[in-house]
Amino acid sequence: MPSHSESRVVPYTADLMYSIVADVERYPQFVPWCADLKILKREEVGPREILLCETVVGFKGLRERYTSRATLVARDHRVDVEAVDGLFRKLETHWRIAPEGPDAKSCRIDFSIQFEFKSRVLGAVAGGAFSLVIARMTHAFEERAKGLSPKRR
Repeated sequence: MPSHSESRVVPYTADLMYSIVADVERYPQFVPWCADLKILKREEVGPREILLCETVVGFKGLRERYTSRATLVARDHRVDVEAVDGLFRKLETHWRIAPEGPDAKSCRIDFSIQFEFKSRVLGAVAGGAFSLVIARMTHAFEERAKGLSPKRR
């Protein structure tokens, strides 16, 4: 099953990076291959916000949809996503964001993803592009922060 994890320090605050990762409704604006995303249900459970989302992904003329559950914990700067229906047999992503450095103007992002398509054919086709997809996806969040953050001098 394809998986990837990375940890890096970026020059943006943990609050900014968390707000970008948690704002799933805006993913179609900047996340590669995310053609559409709708929140089907939203509920608060203690400190967690749980979203049921329907996402449409598109790549080279293919369009597929899946449903996922996103658990957002703002106080911990944590986002966990798991597929519940659709094209994945398994999909889990985990974001952990923590202030970094003495001034906390940067943060450490720990990101991991693990997935398996239900279709072996789709898995074989997408598996070859896996590293490219992940690199472009994680870069998109950093570019979004760059566009939203105040200019650095």
